[in-house]
Amino acid sequence: MGDISFWEMIWRTTVSFAVLLFLARIMGKKQISQLTFFHYVTGITIGSIAAEIASQKETPFVDGIISLVWWAILTILMTYISQLSPKVRLLLDDEPTIIIKDGNISVKSLKSSRMNMDDVMMLLREQSIFSIDDVEYAVLETNGELSVLKKVAEQGATKQDVKADLTAPTYIPSEIISDGKLVRKNLKELNLDEEWVMKKLRKQGIHSIKEVYFAQIQTNGSLSINLKDNGL
Repeated sequence: MGDISFWEMIWRTTVSFAVLLFLARIMGKKQISQLTFFHYVTGITIGSIAAEIASQKETPFVDGIISLVWWAILTILMTYISQLSPKVRLLLDDEPTIIIKDGNISVKSLKSSRMNMDDVMMLLREQSIFSIDDVEYAVLETNGELSVLKKVAEQGATKQDVKADLTAPTYIPSEIISDGKLVRKNLKELNLDEEWVMKKLRKQGIHSIKEVYFAQIQTNGSLSINLKDNGL
């Protein structure tokens, strides 16, 4: 490995970082979350190329950047094609595999997925399931995670089961005030305004938004408030 000067390394790393950040944004959230094996591999490769550009003097800088950008373009192109063609999507992402069906383990599916029961039990325990007898269906997703449908007797009771209130929430819990300042973006999305906030604050004896460190609207429209001067 050839020597690389300090400032050249800083320059290479800075430019590589900027290019990588830009590419990450245009490749989208699916690539960042690495939802499938294809995106997992491409994500690692792109990161490796960026590291090579930043640290290896033998790697021509411009050639490395071109390689990085071209790899990202290929990833975006294949993702776009997979959206149009189910066959290509199957080739790139594979398909979910049923591991347990009607409470019975599919040995054939385990072999095709190159898994054993230790692997399955570990994935079940991660979902707080310790007995195979509790499982009706288990599906191995394309990202390697296991989706589980418990047997009816093992499923938790829902609000409908216990005849609880099924009214849809009026609001989604959202940050309204942060460090004494209104979060206007959230207010706008909730169709609320500053006057509405002040009415809520005055009901609790608070006369200035600056007194509030954090405030969050709850599903019923009430405010959860933490003051800056709360003695803690």
